Amino acid sequence: MKTFKPSETSDAPISIPEHVEFTEFSDPVQAVARLIELYEIATAFLQNNFAAVLKNPKQEARFRAFYPEIQITTTSFAKIDSRLSFGHVSEPGTYSTTVTRPDHYKSYLETQLHLLMENYGVGVRIGTSQIPIPLHFAFPEGAHVEASIDNNTERPLRDMFDAPNLSQTDDSIVNGEYEGTPGNPKPLAPFNAPRIDYSLHRLAHYTGTSPEHFQNYVLFTNYQVYVDRFIEFANEALSNNSNGYVEFVEPGNKITSADAVKASKTGITKALLSKLPQMPAYHLKTSDGCGITLINIGVGPSNAKTITDHVAVLRPHTWLMLGHCAGLRNSQSLGDYVLAHGYLREDHVLDRDLPVWIPIPPLAEVQIALEDAVEEVTGMSGYDLKNIMRTGTVATIDNRNWELRDQSGPVQRLSQSRAIALDMESATIAANGFRFRVPYGTLLCVSDKPLHGELKLPGMASEFYQTQVHRHLLIGIKALEKVRAMPTERLHSRKLRAFDETAFQ
Repeated sequence: MKTFKPSETSDAPISIPEHVEFTEFSDPVQAVARLIELYEIATAFLQNNFAAVLKNPKQEARFRAFYPEIQITTTSFAKIDSRLSFGHVSEPGTYSTTVTRPDHYKSYLETQLHLLMENYGVGVRIGTSQIPIPLHFAFPEGAHVEASIDNNTERPLRDMFDAPNLSQTDDSIVNGEYEGTPGNPKPLAPFNAPRIDYSLHRLAHYTGTSPEHFQNYVLFTNYQVYVDRFIEFANEALSNNSNGYVEFVEPGNKITSADAVKASKTGITKALLSKLPQMPAYHLKTSDGCGITLINIGVGPSNAKTITDHVAVLRPHTWLMLGHCAGLRNSQSLGDYVLAHGYLREDHVLDRDLPVWIPIPPLAEVQIALEDAVEEVTGMSGYDLKNIMRTGTVATIDNRNWELRDQSGPVQRLSQSRAIALDMESATIAANGFRFRVPYGTLLCVSDKPLHGELKLPGMASEFYQTQVHRHLLIGIKALEKVRAMPTERLHSRKLRAFDETAFQ
């Protein structure tokens, strides 16, 4: 351990782990192993010194450890295989990114580094960055670090350890607003380590489950009935060993294995928490992380943006919105499905990050998977499918009681846009998928028709509507299973990539 005087206002000496020089690796597995080693050294250093401070509050030292870093340098404009939307850079130069939780991202990192090494025939350098790890992020999710300090010492937390720095956790890279400094490396990944750490801790807070349980395919919904149906489906899947599912995880990190389901007469029982998290998550897991995560996000574009801001750092392969909507056409019936092909964005929560003049295109692979799943579950196909499903524009608004305002303006805009349905989350989720380069899609179920006197009131739901709602969740699951069967290079479309993209997916 080295100790030196900092060039800061504090006179306290700074203690850091031994500095590790950058080492070049030609094997992605070995490179990631070094990342894991460096990260474990850094976080153990902070954890151990935090424990020492609690035992001896009069220590005057300041403790600091750093994130590991990946660097790669390319020197040629030589043609590479650009059919894949990632794994290559736009021009020669040096690129780098800081890394957190490399154990959690092991498979992802190995894939990204393998593609770069294969495309450019160069190795990657692994070493210690100059970005400090905040003490809060060196501990597992949910650890009350600051409270522990306050109860045991008179010294402020910031006098002894680095705290989260919001200036390092912005989205300038993924938003295409990053302005580098000449001579410094360019971004290698869409998110740096502090930004990822921030979201991993937020995910645990909002969903009540650890990020390690999240799967590569994600369903968002806004109704509890979908959670109930998801648990029923999980029971059936685990009982029958279908599609590689091995366990089910509920809020509170309650894990039910396939063996436990088979041995139980009742199957999965809901975790009895005293208080559910704001957006509870449920994970039907496979051994390779390619299962399905369902998140009940509640109502509104703010929730939709919040959760997708954080799920995005996990780099999922697809996310879908399954929810209820208002049907806007007289020809629609309660229980009809709406496959979004375009979006009218009046949610406003992403206006600064993704201006409304930016189009959100439909992704063919996801659209086809959703339509095929509807056909498979309902038994209808071809022209007959039009009896229960329409494809078109979905409008997303930020005012749940829009019906109480003067209708002339809103209704005219909805008609001009050719909208067929209206909700409060779908465009936000699709737009954030576009923004974060995560494949997205939307399939909604008509629950009311306010323009035609069919309001969302008790007792109005028909037997057809109830049947369609129960089918809806199954359609979403089957669509994700179809998407999962596709090669990921087809799924991560080049239409989601900007001119000057990071090499990492």
